[in-house]
Amino acid sequence: MALLIVNLDKVIGNAEAWRGTFREQIPGLPIRIWPDVGEVRDIKYLAFMHPDFDLLPAFPNLKAMFSRSAGVESFVDHPKLPKVPLGKVEPPGGDPMMTEYVIMHVLRLHRDMPAYQAAQANREWLRIPITRPEQRRIGFLGYGMMAKAPALVLQSLGFKVSAWVRSPRPGAEIPIFHGPDQLAAFLGQTDIAVCLLPLTSETEGIFCARTFAMMPRDAMLVNVGRGKHVVESDLIAALDSGQLSYAALDALWPEPLPPESPLWLHPKVTVMPHVARRPTVAQLATEIVANIRNLEAGGQLLQEINYTRGY
Repeated sequence: MALLIVNLDKVIGNAEAWRGTFREQIPGLPIRIWPDVGEVRDIKYLAFMHPDFDLLPAFPNLKAMFSRSAGVESFVDHPKLPKVPLGKVEPPGGDPMMTEYVIMHVLRLHRDMPAYQAAQANREWLRIPITRPEQRRIGFLGYGMMAKAPALVLQSLGFKVSAWVRSPRPGAEIPIFHGPDQLAAFLGQTDIAVCLLPLTSETEGIFCARTFAMMPRDAMLVNVGRGKHVVESDLIAALDSGQLSYAALDALWPEPLPPESPLWLHPKVTVMPHVARRPTVAQLATEIVANIRNLEAGGQLLQEINYTRGY
């Protein structure tokens, strides 16, 4: 039994860091680093980021795969994707870096920091009426691991927080809207929308002229989902018309954002180069080890991807 690491060592840590961390946590597991596969029959587990399945050999004894990518849309339909369970490797309580990043942008927009920054650049002593937290409605699109932690922190600060998801969530800590039929009602009571959705055929382009019109005038958007969730031309039109007052974008399409994109210099847009969080080797290895131990004990993947849904 061996674990093959593909590309993770190129984007997070290095080969020795991965070997050393696994040696500490699960000493008996041989670690291979692509392209050093060794005997393909030995590979029982595969952990990767941005894999090229056209280059990878067939692994006859593969039992499960682990993806670091936030989304799987880039490879989930690949014809050479092995037909074994696929799991995400995320901390079960969310990532503190994502929590702080979402809260940072929500508070920044809530307290009108873009307007104050513009006023400072013009040497203008500007005092904007302050909106209290209980007067601001925060709506999360998606209420998975990454959304739940910042949603509950914002709720603890006094904000009115709700979420929109695919299907009902009985017992959720915040009000939940679900399904296409409740999207308009959800957006209609959302002052700051935080997108943490997976990218699927159902969610691509979800922020467009039609949905921007559902939101209260002067609403704001924080996108930490995927770039293709937002229709760029519709966003700019909504900002220019005043339907939206600001947008903070960490995920864009394409990436890197081309120099000619109008988003770069738009006065109501913050462009961030996809930096919401950076997991460590230790974080990811811990989750992979937990999954392997669970599988070897006869259990299932802790966060298994549903191939049909695409997340």
